Amino acid sequence: MSSRTRILGALVGAGMAAASPVVAQLPRPETVGLSSGPLAEITELLSAVVAEQRLAGAVVGVARDGQVAYLGAVGVQDLSTGAPMSERSLVRVYSMTKAVTAVAVMMLEEEGRFELSDPVSRWLPAFANVRVLNPDGSTRAPARPVTVEHLLLHTSGLSHRTSAEYRDARVRARDMTLDQLVQNMVRVPLRFDPGEGYLYSESSSVLGRLVEIWSGQPFDVFLQERVFGPLGMTETGFWVEPTRQGHLTSVYSTTEGTGLRAIEMEEIPFTVRPTLLEGAVGLVSTVPDFLRFGSMLANRGELDGVRLLQERTVAGMTRNGLSDEIMGTRRGGSGWGLANVSVLVDATDAADGARAGEYRWDGSAGTEFWVDPSSGTVLVTAWQSQPANPSQLRQRITALVRQAIQP
Repeated sequence: MSSRTRILGALVGAGMAAASPVVAQLPRPETVGLSSGPLAEITELLSAVVAEQRLAGAVVGVARDGQVAYLGAVGVQDLSTGAPMSERSLVRVYSMTKAVTAVAVMMLEEEGRFELSDPVSRWLPAFANVRVLNPDGSTRAPARPVTVEHLLLHTSGLSHRTSAEYRDARVRARDMTLDQLVQNMVRVPLRFDPGEGYLYSESSSVLGRLVEIWSGQPFDVFLQERVFGPLGMTETGFWVEPTRQGHLTSVYSTTEGTGLRAIEMEEIPFTVRPTLLEGAVGLVSTVPDFLRFGSMLANRGELDGVRLLQERTVAGMTRNGLSDEIMGTRRGGSGWGLANVSVLVDATDAADGARAGEYRWDGSAGTEFWVDPSSGTVLVTAWQSQPANPSQLRQRITALVRQAIQP
């Protein structure tokens, strides 16, 4: 099937075959500098993975220079109902939320509400009392304060929401406020002195609380008024209202020999409005919505005449911000940017035609967005699965998109 169309395939039952009705026309990929052939292979790949029952369903979108050139959906949102995946299928984007939070933070930085070098304790006094964990289990004062920049780069020493120390202390739950989350986090010692290591963490939720303080608005209101509304991201938010719950994709676990099994990843599901507006993992979105977000970044802060960030700000956010010392401890040639994205610094050893400067991030239930700023190309992949990346599907789709990019 031609990749000029939005493809909706329904794969129902075991040993399934795909039906792919045409529902809308898209521009020929070649008109925006993409080759049709590799994009059509994405649909074939998705269909095969769904037929093998490694996924229930998936949606993938590709845009270049802000124009959607491929939008394919295969399989079902829910095996029990047979509801097909579609462009309106809602997915929990989990850690892709971090990039949205970073954009909100840097919008306020441009307005002069704070500086990246500001100690977080200036705005959140509880951070003045944070301690660092010693190897012997004792604690001490940090060598320097945690700054806003440390939070953005995950060099603060804070821990991940699923870490043993945070679970034991019940640091995070969707029924607590952002302020309660921050208070809980600072009671647990930092893993290292701020700025002296990288540890992927819950720091973006602290940033969400800072957005509230700097803007004087609830975090969700700020995002709606300043990011989602202006960009036309009409399906993105912190929970799924009753009228939209028919579009929410179920999460499935693949168990060897038993196929797909529905699971819940949260005690409070995304169909319930949470108390915690979590800047690290809290958003639900669609592929078209996140294509618009990624296209804004790829277009250096502007989309369809709406500018969220200045070009210089986006350039600074999407290059590596980690020190040489920290980079020396990492593998794969990737650093980390203020946009809360992994940035490919050295493509020498990268596979599948990767280019230096590409950036990406994913979510723990299977979503990912990827941007090649050199060509203005954006890819969003979405399914809801544990494991999140069966059969290295993300990398295989990204490789096909790289092949599709024309000079």
